[in-house]
Formats: sequence, C-alpha cells, structure tokens
Amino acid sequence: MFARLRQLNPEPTTELEFASPYELLVAVTLSAQSTDVGVNKATRKLFPVANTPAAIAALGVEGLKPYIATIGLYNTKAANVVAMAELLLERHDGQVPNDRAALEALPGVGRKTANVVLNTAFGEPTMAVDTHIFRVSNRTGLAPGRNVREVEDLLVGVIPDEYLRDAHHWLILHGRYVCKARTPDCPHCVIRDICRYSDKTPGEPEAPPDGVGKRQGRG
Repeated sequence: MFARLRQLNPEPTTELEFASPYELLVAVTLSAQSTDVGVNKATRKLFPVANTPAAIAALGVEGLKPYIATIGLYNTKAANVVAMAELLLERHDGQVPNDRAALEALPGVGRKTANVVLNTAFGEPTMAVDTHIFRVSNRTGLAPGRNVREVEDLLVGVIPDEYLRDAHHWLILHGRYVCKARTPDCPHCVIRDICRYSDKTPGEPEAPPDGVGKRQGRG
C-alpha cells in the first residue's frame, strides 16, 4: 500500500500553508472543523501581520478576530490562539516545543494537533488521525478501530518504519481525493486490489494497480 502511495507522491506534506513551526501550530489549531483552504485564506492575511507568539499576543483576542472571522468557531479559536501565544512566551521563550506533553498543555491543542506538529514540523513518526485517516483505515482494513485513538495505535503498530513518517500525509490525501466519504473513486485507486472494502465503486481501473496514476494533492 505505502510503496504505491509513495510512488504517486514521494514527498507528501500538509496542504496547510506555513513557514515555521509556530505558523503550523496556529494553522492546525484554526483548522479544527474547518477546511485547509479556508484556513489558508485567513492565514495569508494574518501571518504577514503577526506570525510569532509575541505579535499574536500583542494583537490580542479582539485584534485577531477580524483575520479569522471567516473560519468556524473563530471566537473560541481566537481566545485559544492568543492564550497559546502567551503561554509559549511564558514557558518556552516563544518557541514551539518538540514535546507532546508540552504541546498538549497549550490552550486549544489536543492529541491530534500535537501529532501533526510533531510529525510535520519536527519529523517525528507520529500519526494524527483525522476523519479521512479514520475512514481510510477502517474502509481498507489497514487499521480498523472504533475510535481515533484505537486507529492511531493500530496504525503505528502496523505501518513499517520506512513509511511511518509520511504515512499521515499519504492517508489524508488518499482520503481527501480518492477514498472519499460518499463515493470513493475506486476505479482510479492504486490500492484497489489490496483494499478490503466490500462495496467498491464499480468501474474499470484506469491503470494497473502498480502503475503510477494521477497525482494526489500536493507533494
């Protein structure tokens, strides 16, 4: 599975736009129940003005809100992002810590957000399970679980070390563009023949399963 996904996209990454660990942390915090496209539109305006904990803290909650007002739950997210900036200044000299416990102690940061930052900013082999990864893991039979933590633990255990660092991004992109929730694009899926989903969307494959198909997302 992962050999084929890597062949399609050798260097996968998040579709959130960021230029530093702190920008990534803010973007991921804002992305809860929002799309990456929507978050990127907001941060393209925000980050040129404020992209450090000190600058965000100086903006304050009311100053931050106009930049993220197009994002769902922006009132709560504004409060969390400002409180997070203040805590980073107070405890970590304004730097994003490469430590799960320290990340999860920040306002608005849960296990999934911490996993994304550890993986994408610091290259740690963590697995952040979102709705796409949860669906793909269960549908394909890769790591069937009843909740996100169960799926996370199963994925970390089953994915070979060689692929674990990038697996998060491969699975998200596969779920976003191919293994979609309502109508999975099974005919164009490079892992169709090894997927255990019993109700595959009918249609002839566009190419042999081990061939290089169309590119998924950004690489």
